[in-house]
Amino acid sequence: MNKKSENISGWQRFMKSMTKANEIGKEEDVMLDHDYDGIRELDNVLPPWWKAGFYITVVIAVFYYIMVLGFSKYNQYDELKDELADAKKEVETYKSEHPELFSVDNITAFTDADNIAKGKALFTSKTCFACHSADLGGGIGPNLTDNHWILGGGIKNIFHTISKGGRPGKGMVAWEASITKIERQQLASYVISMQGTTPAAPKASQGDIIWPEN
Repeated sequence: MNKKSENISGWQRFMKSMTKANEIGKEEDVMLDHDYDGIRELDNVLPPWWKAGFYITVVIAVFYYIMVLGFSKYNQYDELKDELADAKKEVETYKSEHPELFSVDNITAFTDADNIAKGKALFTSKTCFACHSADLGGGIGPNLTDNHWILGGGIKNIFHTISKGGRPGKGMVAWEASITKIERQQLASYVISMQGTTPAAPKASQGDIIWPEN
């Protein structure tokens, strides 16, 4: 060991042991015969830290591969199913603890101007007018101002149709995934508030359900 090696600090010795780097000035000791346009190649060894990381990665990969194959309890697909089942239970528990947020038994139509105005704004922002016309007289969709209903009139039926969507294949989406319960209630209340109005070009009545009943 030369004097220079004796004088290096403990940290420097540690870094040298982890990298196995050759000292500057001793390149000739590890110089290869390869010559690429005057560029010579050094035969440096792989750093110990790199090899340790590689071996650890191989061990983890083998362990992971075995686990994924199902040789143990751990399995990603089963874990996903379990988590989805747990999530479903949590949702049902939350619904049972907060029935006022999900039950439609206590749904009533708003009659105050503020909620009706919000329902009208929703009718416009959610482009309901594209199928039912701006004055609810109907177009692609049915007239919402008469007393004939395909899926039933009244706050609960209209609220349900808005929440779950219209008839299959008719294009009306289920809005419960994108607007709140109170917003659906406001929207249904606005539709009810327009009962008996006179649209500019009303569509012929559709549906065998008469509401309100005579």
